[in-house]
Amino acid sequence: MRQSWWRPDRYALRRPALLARGRIAQATRRYFQAQDFVEVETPALQVSPGMEPHLKAFATRLTQPDGASDRLYLHTSPEFAMKKLLVAGEPRLFQFARVFRDGERADTHHPEFTMLEWYRADQGYERLMADCQDLLRGALVATGRERFHWRGQDSDPGQPWQRLSVAEAFHRHAGFDLLATIDRPDAPEPGRLAEQARAAGVRVADGDGWDDLFFRIFLERIEPGLGHPVPTLLCDYPIHMAALSRPKPGAPHLAERFELYVCGLELANAFGELTDPVEQRRRFQADQELKRRLYGVAYPIDEDFLAALAFGMPPAAGIALGFDRLVMLATGANRIEDVLWAPVAPHGS
Repeated sequence: MRQSWWRPDRYALRRPALLARGRIAQATRRYFQAQDFVEVETPALQVSPGMEPHLKAFATRLTQPDGASDRLYLHTSPEFAMKKLLVAGEPRLFQFARVFRDGERADTHHPEFTMLEWYRADQGYERLMADCQDLLRGALVATGRERFHWRGQDSDPGQPWQRLSVAEAFHRHAGFDLLATIDRPDAPEPGRLAEQARAAGVRVADGDGWDDLFFRIFLERIEPGLGHPVPTLLCDYPIHMAALSRPKPGAPHLAERFELYVCGLELANAFGELTDPVEQRRRFQADQELKRRLYGVAYPIDEDFLAALAFGMPPAAGIALGFDRLVMLATGANRIEDVLWAPVAPHGS
């Protein structure tokens, strides 16, 4: 049986990183306050936990005093509620949100974790890249370190950052012409990508779709090379991987989306936000169909969120950053649990 996390000898090993966590949070709040952001808090209980097909949510029931009850979920992201606040009139907002994802527990994953999410109305996602640079540098100042270090890799955010398109990253790290494998921008067939994967010695399984192959190649060949010796901004995703982002002006086959990598680890995911309720509904329905086909379940669409988009969400950019991962990288901790005050304890620990 595992020793309990609260044993004084075990806790003493984690305490320096936990104190650093507080300093990083304070520095983050000061940054946003200086930028005239409002800190918000939104409910974890939501009608829809988020529509990403591969995320598994925790379900519960809300019972009213009269006995009526509704099925609700613990959110996987505060995105829908925060965008409703953009519609309500808040131009700049941020949140340290407790979010929940079932079936995720590893050195870099935890079933309950803290997501730092922020939005800027009437600004593009390029502005979020500048926010990331300032926040990461501030995190290191708060810990007294000069660079991030994790599992043998260093990353110096004080130097000029690397910016790569997804297509450039595949060419550089795997020798693939990724865009040439996309025959249909909305739903590419896997044949061309499978050919390149086999030629490169990447496993191709029966029934693999284009996305299956993309992520297998990405995890094996691309991700380990990102984020060192400086952070990497990975941008210009194929449009069918847009999630809640809008098409890129002048290149509608690509999405206004970037991910931030440090020491080979994904740290943040950002969008130039989609504000078209019709297109958003189409994407949600496609996500439902995929989730039902893969896992036999589907989460409901937040109709109130689509109503807010139809009412009029301003042009905006938004980003979600894994705060626990940032603390882990800034303190040199090996695992997420090393920087949590009280981890979710498995049965028997």
